[in-house]
Amino acid sequence: QVQVVESGGGLVQAGGSLRLSCGISGRRASTTVMGWFRQAPGKEREFVSAINWSGGSTYYADSVKGRFTISRDNAKNTVYLQMNSLKPEDTAVYYCAARDGLHYYADRPFTYWGQGTQVTVSS
Repeated sequence: QVQVVESGGGLVQAGGSLRLSCGISGRRASTTVMGWFRQAPGKEREFVSAINWSGGSTYYADSVKGRFTISRDNAKNTVYLQMNSLKPEDTAVYYCAARDGLHYYADRPFTYWGQGTQVTVSS
């Protein structure tokens, strides 16, 4: 019912910024919980950030808090991840994810996934 497509990855120097975008389509695109995950080579996929259906509640992993900002524009059916003060350890494939619902809970799995976009931070 929901499709997600992320974009905006690329190569950036340490200390720089990058903004990822995730387009959401489907009849209930606005009634979704959205999340960002990332996976580095040889590492497990890890949670980065999430946002509830209205954009009023946001959640961040400790490793990115204060540097990354998640937001959504439901009129445009788009979720963003603004990444500032990037570090080499932020290098990973970033995935956008969605599930039907209103509120984020850590134990509720995401059911729709994008294809991933590569973020590389050079030193």
